[in-house]
Amino acid sequence: MTTFDFDKMIDRRGTNSEKWDGLEKRFGSNDLVSMWVADMDFEAPPCVKETIKSRAEHGIFGYTEQNDKYYDSITRWVARRHGWNIQNKWICNTPGVVPALSMALMAFTQPGDSVIIQPPVYYPFFSVIGGRGRKIVENPLIFNQGKFHMDLDDLRSKIDSGVKALFLCSPHNPVGRVWTRDELEKLAEICIENEILVISDEIHSDIIFEGNRHIPIASISEEIAERTITCISPSKTFNIAGLSTSAAIIPDKKTRENFKKVLDFLHLGEGNLFGTFALEAAYDGGEPWLNELLIYLQGNLEYLDNFCKERLPGVSLVYPEGTYVPFLDFRTLGLSGEELQDLLIRKAKVALDGGYWFGTGGEGFARINIATPRMILKEGLENIASGLRENFKF
Repeated sequence: MTTFDFDKMIDRRGTNSEKWDGLEKRFGSNDLVSMWVADMDFEAPPCVKETIKSRAEHGIFGYTEQNDKYYDSITRWVARRHGWNIQNKWICNTPGVVPALSMALMAFTQPGDSVIIQPPVYYPFFSVIGGRGRKIVENPLIFNQGKFHMDLDDLRSKIDSGVKALFLCSPHNPVGRVWTRDELEKLAEICIENEILVISDEIHSDIIFEGNRHIPIASISEEIAERTITCISPSKTFNIAGLSTSAAIIPDKKTRENFKKVLDFLHLGEGNLFGTFALEAAYDGGEPWLNELLIYLQGNLEYLDNFCKERLPGVSLVYPEGTYVPFLDFRTLGLSGEELQDLLIRKAKVALDGGYWFGTGGEGFARINIATPRMILKEGLENIASGLRENFKF
């Protein structure tokens, strides 16, 4: 028996929703089924809503700080869900994972330094690095037998004295990999040997499907922990991205102090009032909701996979181990990234993230958001099937 209703249809238009109200700006049309940007069409857990309502009733919304309760909520969550025992003092409050990535580069690199990424990867990585005068070094993932893998030989060949940091996406967005301990140990060894700072985006770490386990790379050894900044947030997990609250976990004291200097310089560490209370409520009381969410998402995945096999013979799901934004493989259609995106918008009337947005290796794919009521998922897939039938002999 389920407690939470993930089939509930909620109209998000007119709420300043980037996902729904931003369709015209992003895709040139409002008449689309929106299945792109990575937030959910589900209400946040009741414990979060009740906490925010209670705090709003107080009526005074002044400057906010985080106390022991806030940090305890994070440390307990990380230990309980991921088996990593961290200390409160390791945590820096940040206004989002992408801002944390930017601050890490400001603290530990200079213009002209190189930063490694593993495309196809979350597209803000490119602007965070390139927009601040750092050089992007690509270590593309390898797609083999329906699954993406790290190319560590290629990584070793591209490291020189100019490489100062590596952006790790773990779990990987958009390819849906939950990296194994063996993969992470080999990556960590390379970074330790070459004195490379690992800036690990682990924002999707709570969305893990059965048979897989997220391992924070910093939990593998003290050596890699000393050169890792781990970025987490309840935003993807509990659908509270608009509350701009995240945490950077930095075990090494010197690294943490340098990061805090940038955080203090930018005056970004004070925190969002409602985000602070929402994080505590979510991490302390949201686990039953999350457990049911994962079951529902697994059902959506199976529905999507079966639909592709039965109704979309030219399309296949890159079955994810984690995240709710997997890749669909349209490469057999022989379209460029722009052509595929145009087909999906104009003919299928769906808004998906273009695979080419994610860089090398993303051409011919599209990212679909399955964190939506099944009726919306069904509508979007039916649209895709109709749109492709008009142009291909399925």
